[in-house]
Amino acid sequence: MEVDFIVFSTGIRPRDKLATQCGLSVAQRGGIVINDSCQTSDPDIYAIGECASWNNRVYGLVAPGYKMAQVAVDHILGRENAFEGADLSAKLKLLGVDVGGIGDAHGRTPGARSYVYLDESKEVYKRLIVSQDNKTLLGAVLVGDTSDYGNLLQLVLNAIELPENPDSLILPSHAGSGKPSIGVDKLPDSAQICSCFDVTKGDLIAAINKGCHTVAALKAETKAGTGCGGCIPLVTQVLNAELAKQGIEVNNNLCEHFAYSRQELFHLIRVEGIKTFEELLAKHGKGYGCEVCKPTVGSLLASCWNEYILKPQHTPLQDTNDNFLANIQKDGTYSVIPRSAGGEITPEGLVAVGRIAREFNLYTKITGSQRIGLFGAQKDDLPEIWRQLIEAGFETGHAYAKALRMAKTCVGSTWCRYGVGDSVGFGVELENRYKGIRTPHKMKFGVSGCTRECAEAQGKDVGIIATEKGWNLYVCGNGGMKPRHADLLAADLDRETLIKYLDRFMMFYIRTADKLTRTAPWLDNLEGGIDYLKSVIIDDKLGLNEHLEEEMARLRAAVICEWTETVNTPAAQVRFKHFINSDKRDPNVQVVPEREQHRPATPYERIPVTLVEENA
Repeated sequence: MEVDFIVFSTGIRPRDKLATQCGLSVAQRGGIVINDSCQTSDPDIYAIGECASWNNRVYGLVAPGYKMAQVAVDHILGRENAFEGADLSAKLKLLGVDVGGIGDAHGRTPGARSYVYLDESKEVYKRLIVSQDNKTLLGAVLVGDTSDYGNLLQLVLNAIELPENPDSLILPSHAGSGKPSIGVDKLPDSAQICSCFDVTKGDLIAAINKGCHTVAALKAETKAGTGCGGCIPLVTQVLNAELAKQGIEVNNNLCEHFAYSRQELFHLIRVEGIKTFEELLAKHGKGYGCEVCKPTVGSLLASCWNEYILKPQHTPLQDTNDNFLANIQKDGTYSVIPRSAGGEITPEGLVAVGRIAREFNLYTKITGSQRIGLFGAQKDDLPEIWRQLIEAGFETGHAYAKALRMAKTCVGSTWCRYGVGDSVGFGVELENRYKGIRTPHKMKFGVSGCTRECAEAQGKDVGIIATEKGWNLYVCGNGGMKPRHADLLAADLDRETLIKYLDRFMMFYIRTADKLTRTAPWLDNLEGGIDYLKSVIIDDKLGLNEHLEEEMARLRAAVICEWTETVNTPAAQVRFKHFINSDKRDPNVQVVPEREQHRPATPYERIPVTLVEENA
């Protein structure tokens, strides 16, 4: 298309209509006028963020908004504080391109000089603006590669003297002996590391001295890195430097029996084809193992080979729930949760579940995972309950396993007038694709048919939301004790591409996460965060994607229904007897009626149990 010129509409426009209607002063170019205390022309009304205009300037970044909020709160509480402007440096992604601007990016300082690096083949442009004496960095522009942003920002904010050749700061490492590092030791304690939450180096050091010895712990304590995430590399550098000063060695060995991390053990098992705990211990460990390494290695073996976990060589490695393929409850009974992929179940299936629940006197409830949970099963009843469920067409839901629990779905475009995608169909497909694959911790999926988000996908380990152009893929959300909003990995994907990305994501998580680590803290501790994850999953930065897809295909091919295998293996059913030398049931299980069902008796409701010896 031939055109004479192109107009880009950029920036923000303050939404100040309400203020105008209320008679508050509004700046000539928009924005509610505020003073240094963030008060408007009505001193009882404060304005902060993108709607506010301070000295005829509107700030469209999050960091100034946080600073204004602190000033406003301090003024309301009678504390001394004033807004004096904010650093407008920013690192963003515009139209798919990484860009960064720092300080005097336009070189307007009198006497300023510039250094420029341009790589047209890689579409990378970098420009440094330095003082006339070459000793002070005044600003920078980064396009296509923002990996130097953190270091350059600290040079500007803290007026750190530049190296003899300032251009070495932006030249690629292959152009010389490598880039000079400013070193976090050179930064004063007052240096701002996280501009989003105004966290200084001193704040981080104080948290480290209190015992925060991981990036995730520092994030939780100080909030550094929980905004845009751009400061994570510097946060990591400060952490490592301080731990080294204190003589603290970060030991990520699995336990005293294995001088390897979980990730290293995964690679040893894969590369050497190790199939049992005994073989791994003999080759790479010592002692007899413990309650830490046994279940971890059991999970690793399952993640590598996906063999039946109740094989004699694997049984001693399983924790309580995996040992009996069911979740133990507070009264010693177990739950039974058959799979209802995507929350879908037929009328015949409902009837069968109801009949079985009635026969075995089980409490029934729809769980938060859109499945029917049957509670109160005695251990010796589990094989028969599952035999009947399997005959009715059900299979294990892996509610007991560190694996995919479910793919929660809304009704989607099939029924909902707002839906733009078949969320149920896609959710069923994904749940059946990844069921039974052991992961470092449990995983939950959510698939929503539109942006109304009825399946709460953005609070799941994997969230998928239909758009007019395809599907948005979110990862590493969490709705547990520390809720975390999932991050957008890729947008407007077709189903085939999304599944390919998901295969890679799952296997990369399985390979690299520490023991019992959910995807949310895994991503929080991943250096480079979501940007690094995108480079691995989408751009194949590590050259692993073909291998990750092949590994996923092998695991999927080995998946079995563990309860079907158990029901068809008489020897495996022996372990479900409550007493090895008797057919008696557990006499301690007591229930009381409630809401037309029953529940476990409380300590005050229990009837004392007396064991009476039978006459010979």
